[in-house]
Amino acid sequence: MKVKCGVDIIEIARIQDSIENLGDKFLHRIYTQKEIAYCENKGKAKYEHYAARFAVKEAVFKAVSEVVEDKFAISWKDIETTNDENGRPKAEILFLKANQVENIDVSISHCKDYAIANVVVLFK
Repeated sequence: MKVKCGVDIIEIARIQDSIENLGDKFLHRIYTQKEIAYCENKGKAKYEHYAARFAVKEAVFKAVSEVVEDKFAISWKDIETTNDENGRPKAEILFLKANQVENIDVSISHCKDYAIANVVVLFK
């Protein structure tokens, strides 16, 4: 059994600028349909939620990079952040076989300027 962690922090303004300047091209390259739907329902706070999900993707990549043979084979959309029935964030690693990962713990926080994500992956 192996435990790996990853953390990422991002400026919300960077994600907002990318979305405003590149629009759907950026959104559909980085985020899944579920992530886009979730963030778009957050009104004025949508950029904070997009940034937090971006940070999760980066943190997951850092946590699993040791077990991935070719980092260029991973797509941004291979990592998806949703919420469980209680509203807690959860991440799925779509590019890894289900039998490789025992559990993923995700913590997200955001404020006016920054979003941060911490991920712990427990491998079988």
